[in-house]
Amino acid sequence: MKALLIARRELAGYLRTLSGYVVIAVILALNGLFFNAYALGGASKRSAEVLSQFFYYSSGFTIVASVFISMRLLAEERQTGTLPLLYSSPLRDRDIVLGKYLAGLTFLGLYVLCTLYMPLLVMVHGKVSFGHVAAGYLGLLLLGSASLAVGTFGSALARNQLLAAITSAVLLVALILCWLLARITEQPLADVFSAMSLWNQHFPPFQSGLVHVRDIVYYLVVTYVALFAATRVLEARRWR
Repeated sequence: MKALLIARRELAGYLRTLSGYVVIAVILALNGLFFNAYALGGASKRSAEVLSQFFYYSSGFTIVASVFISMRLLAEERQTGTLPLLYSSPLRDRDIVLGKYLAGLTFLGLYVLCTLYMPLLVMVHGKVSFGHVAAGYLGLLLLGSASLAVGTFGSALARNQLLAAITSAVLLVALILCWLLARITEQPLADVFSAMSLWNQHFPPFQSGLVHVRDIVYYLVVTYVALFAATRVLEARRWR
């Protein structure tokens, strides 16, 4: 319940400030440009292929959006000196982390929802499978959830919002590049790095309209571990 109160307060902060809308508008515009230039452009394609390319580009922009949304979650409190006020309140650290994460996830969900017009455009001249659309959006939300949780951890580590964005980006790139390590290492490390890869191993099935339990579990585990680590960082700072 306390986490929901923090989430409502934090979400109101997002909706009242112009910066949140600017971030969504810029990333949404770039996503639309890529969709028009690369997914819709060029030679004639099947609707399923256009939809797959839409989810391919949208996954990258969802990760970028999660970095910008999460950068303020905890780092802003530390930057403005309001973190001691949170510590002095009757709130547990996990409530603070979970509340701020839920607010960020809701705001990220609004961004993902705003991209829905692109698959609808495909329906104008083609036939779209609603199952493919649902699977793709489930993948975007799970990928965004995991990326935002990693960003929350980065925000807990950083002293200000800029460092939070840089830290989150480095962590996410490291997770994405696990696929490269999987190619240059021997077994069983290759399997471990392949399973850890944030995008290559787990998102393409969603992009193609397929839902596997193992991919859902992976993104939920990354989300849990990152939020758990962010809570531990906050606890460690409380007793300094």
